[in-house]
Amino acid sequence: MRAIVTGIGLLFGILAFAETEGATVRYPNEYRKWVHVKSTLIGQQHASFATNGGIHHFYANEKALEGYKNDKFPDGAVLIDDLLEIKEANGVSSEGARRRVAVMVKDSARYRDTGGWGFEIFKGDESTPSLTAEAKAACFACHGKQKDRDSVFSKFRK
Repeated sequence: MRAIVTGIGLLFGILAFAETEGATVRYPNEYRKWVHVKSTLIGQQHASFATNGGIHHFYANEKALEGYKNDKFPDGAVLIDDLLEIKEANGVSSEGARRRVAVMVKDSARYRDTGGWGFEIFKGDESTPSLTAEAKAACFACHGKQKDRDSVFSKFRK
């Protein structure tokens, strides 16, 4: 009996270690019910239009809202950048198809090497992670430049 209990304990320990090592960021279901932080439009004249152009809607869960108050985001904070194509008709611009959902999750223990933040991108309407380890490092290399704001570019529009 003791061997079974020990074996089960080891199994749970291995699973917990594997989850930490993989540091998977999950798709944020129902994020559009969170607080809308702001929107940004990146138009055709911008240098990054091909890869980043469109309408960006930024969302934050309750923990992330705490971080916007003092630029220090607590563990459990989740930030979303929902990028949609631009549709134009008769002088009116509106949302088109979803290009991607970018997610930042604050967990100081799991993401020690990237300032406590986990990064992921979900393409289109898919809920399958798409970033390689190199791409996640590139996310942090850019976001890490915002040291005074805990690696966050967006500001809460009051």
